[in-house]
Amino acid sequence: MNVSVIMPVYNELDTIHEILQRVENVPVVTEIIIVDDGSTDGTREALKGLDGKGRVKVILHEKNSGKGAAVRTGIKSATGDVIIIQDADLEYDPNDYPLLLQPIEEGRSQVVYGSRFMGDVASEFLFWSKVGNKTLTFITNLLYNQKLTDMETCYKAFKRELMGDIPLRSRRFELEPEITSKFLKRGIRILEVPIHYDPRGFSEGKKIGLRDGLEAIWTLIKYRFTD
Repeated sequence: MNVSVIMPVYNELDTIHEILQRVENVPVVTEIIIVDDGSTDGTREALKGLDGKGRVKVILHEKNSGKGAAVRTGIKSATGDVIIIQDADLEYDPNDYPLLLQPIEEGRSQVVYGSRFMGDVASEFLFWSKVGNKTLTFITNLLYNQKLTDMETCYKAFKRELMGDIPLRSRRFELEPEITSKFLKRGIRILEVPIHYDPRGFSEGKKIGLRDGLEAIWTLIKYRFTD
């Protein structure tokens, strides 16, 4: 089973080399598609020399368009049987990839989410981040009659063939609720597995905020009734 890792990047010069090394160290990865979304801190220049080296492919957006736009670009370029989305910070551990892939390999699910609220996590959430994540997951479960524990997780693994029937329109962080909504509306089961998580604060570069939470709620409601 070939695995494509899509990594949206925006101003992550301090972590990009480290996270890339961690992903490259995971044997199951077939290709790593890095989409720089108009970085201005030197990340873009650092990535240019990596394109075509080993399993790495670098795509440059001319201007910042948002995480959703970067992931959509990556999906269009992916060739693997399975896609895994990987943030460019160090919050998520690529060593958890086998946990995400096992249910897909065994035919138990076509979509697997890595839950930060199952099992033991590397460290505690910031209070309001935890409240926000729990609230969005609760709204997801309410609207779609599910029992998910972590809708907003970055770690989403899914068969690439599914995307041929799923139009994605999100440009920013509302990608997470959009893709979840569209999986569930099509009757696609989402299986969750516990993952490790080491959260960073806003002083360390965390970008998601209140506006993104409100957009996520609207996205969940909108795609409950439209496509």
